[in-house]
This record gives sequence, structure tokens and C-alpha cells, in this order.
Amino acid sequence: MGRKGKNRKPSMMRTGSRRLDEENGLNSSHNLSGIGLEFNRTKTYMNLVSNEIAAELRKEEKIRVSEDTCGHGLMRDVLDITSTLEEGVSAIVDDSFTKCFNKASKTVWNFNAYLFPFWLAGVFVRYLVLFPLRLVWLLSSFFVLNVLFALSRMLLPKSDFKFRLNTIIVHLISFCWVASWSAVIQCHGPKPTSSNGRVYVSNHTSMIDWLVLSQVTPFATVMQKHPGWLGLVQTYIMDGFGCVYFNRKDAKDREKVAQTIKERVNNSHGKFPLLIFPEGTCVNNRYTTMFKKGAFELDCAVCPVAVKYNKIFVDAFWSSRTQSFTMHLFELMTSWAVVADVYFLEPQYKREGETSIEFASRVQQMIAKKAQLKIVPWNGMLKYFKPSPKLCEQKREIFGTAIKARLQAEGTAPKED
Repeated sequence: MGRKGKNRKPSMMRTGSRRLDEENGLNSSHNLSGIGLEFNRTKTYMNLVSNEIAAELRKEEKIRVSEDTCGHGLMRDVLDITSTLEEGVSAIVDDSFTKCFNKASKTVWNFNAYLFPFWLAGVFVRYLVLFPLRLVWLLSSFFVLNVLFALSRMLLPKSDFKFRLNTIIVHLISFCWVASWSAVIQCHGPKPTSSNGRVYVSNHTSMIDWLVLSQVTPFATVMQKHPGWLGLVQTYIMDGFGCVYFNRKDAKDREKVAQTIKERVNNSHGKFPLLIFPEGTCVNNRYTTMFKKGAFELDCAVCPVAVKYNKIFVDAFWSSRTQSFTMHLFELMTSWAVVADVYFLEPQYKREGETSIEFASRVQQMIAKKAQLKIVPWNGMLKYFKPSPKLCEQKREIFGTAIKARLQAEGTAPKED
């Protein structure tokens, strides 16, 4: 068809994803993006990515315009636009990136004379009976347990007894949260334990992942610092659990947090096991995005954890771009139940000659297979990347230049004033 040996054109998203991945590989020992803790990109860096994408497009367009193997006529004119059509159609038909962050569509089943009364009764029970009871239970138990936890931290000396007591309290706190959703969680595999040289990694669907796992065994985790009431909980309560926080808006946090994580992995006596989400962002539990390699460069055992939610009653995915965490909790607390399976897999070690990227990919495949997730080659942080207007304008200029060149070759181009 006049395109001998021509490879498929890389999309703008793939080029941007590759550029982010290349940056992740630089100075990985102090680069938090390697463990899924990517910080906001500077304006200069975003322009660099946009310029690189534009350069790829110009190169591809130049090759396409220079090809004249079809001679002339209708066939050549059709081939002139196939590249542009391919890009647009593939973005619609094969959009494997956006699918990673879409909530499950709700099936309409209740609008008939037989089922509507039962659905209406269910709404009454869930919103006017279960939700108030769950809210009172959560607030009261959360307050009492956190007072006990604070007293334990302030009054008791550091000892094995204090650690065991704090473990029980944190376990109960997580249980109270999970009970407020009437959660049904089935665990598979050996129960996690705290030991030096070991880190746990899991797929990431929502912030409740930490609560779901901590009601089995309390974990300390690495998480972004949030504003509002959630930030207060992180500062005054979860800080006592040994959690490590970062702020994507402050690039100075990189070295500090990276060093804290390394020290924590090598000295975990009297502390909760460390849990890391290598994806770095919440994905909808149908897909799994690229695992960052930093969590697999800590020279320790990596224990995979697969979390699979059943969407029979509610979709546990938290889309932070469209929904606040408060509304996310409200959605969970007004559902019948949250149903999930948790799989604790065997510890994995880096094999001889295996790179960190290959190690991360191998662990990701284990988690994806157990949780029945589809692996996609995207950097999840691309959902925060917005192509600049300059890039869109460059794309228009490239296409316009190609059309103008073709018209000039035929002698039908309009004359410029």
C-alpha cells in the first residue's frame, strides 16, 4: 500500500510516558518517582516533554510526506490522511490509558414495576438506617481508640509490651473503619510479619487499601500528604503508626523521604511492616499501570500483595480527580457492603543478572495474575500531565505544512499575498 517497512507511529501519550520513564531511571537512589512518589513537574520540564513529542511528530510527518510511492491520484490522497485518521481512531478505539481510571458503569435494573419497590426500600435502609448507625459507630470507636493510642504513646516507655499494645489498637482502629462499610474481606496466604530487610508492595485502588490490609496486620505505608481533615488524621494519628509522608509540590522532600524509607527497611524492629504502592496512583482494579522500580532497588525481600475488590455492591475505586475522599467514604458507607479478596504471596528476591525493572515487572505479573488485572505499559502519573496549547498548535502546523506541500507539488496551492 505504499508504506514499505514503516513502523506504526508512536502516539503522543507513549512518547510522554517513555520520557517520564527515562527520567525515573536517573539518579534512582534519590528519585522518589522510582517508588511511585512522583513530584509535580516544573513548567520547564513539561515544555521539554511537549517539545520532544512535537519532534517525534515532525519526524514522522516528514517521512510520510516524502513518500510518493503511489504516484498520484485518489490512492495517494487517501494515504495522505491515513496517518492522522489512524491517530484519532486509535485514541478512541484502543484507549487503554483512560480505561485505567474510569469507574465501573452501573447497570440499571430497578426501573420496572416488580423491582422498583424493593430498590426504594433498599435506598431507605442504606441511607436512613445503615448510614447513621455506621457513622455513629465509626466516630465513637475512632475517638476512643485514638485516645487510647495517644495515651499509650505518651505514658508507656518503649518496650515490646508497648509495641504489642499499639499493634492491637491500630488493628482495632482499622477494623472499626472496615466495619463501617460492612466489609467482607477474605484473606489468602501467610499472615505478614515485621522483619528487617522486607517490604510489601501492592496494587493500588483507593486509600482504603491501607485500612483493608491493616485490619489483617497493621502496616506503615508511604503516602501523599493530604489537606483538610484527612491531613489532620495523618499528622496527629497516622504519624504514630510510622507512616512516611511526602508532598508532591515540594521537590526537596525527595532525598529526605528516600533516605527514611531505606532506614526503615533496614531497621524495622519494633515497627510495623512497610507497605509501598509502586503504581503511585489509584487505578480502577481492572488494570494495573507500570510499577516504578525504586521499591525494587532497596536490596531486600519484596512481598507481593494482591487486592481484588468485588463490585457487586460498590466500586471501591477512588477517582481523586472527580471525587473527594469524604464523598468516597460516603459512597462506601451507604452501600450494602465492600467485598474484597486479599492475597499475600511468597516473598520474592532479585535474581542473578535481573535488573530492577525486570524484577518490578515480574512482581507486577504475579499480582496481576492473582487479582485478575490487565497490565498496561503506562506511567500512571500521566493522568496529571496535560499537553500544552503549544503542542496542539504544533500538531496543526505539521498537518497544515503537509497539505500545503502536497498542493504545491501539484501546482494548485493558493497564492499568498
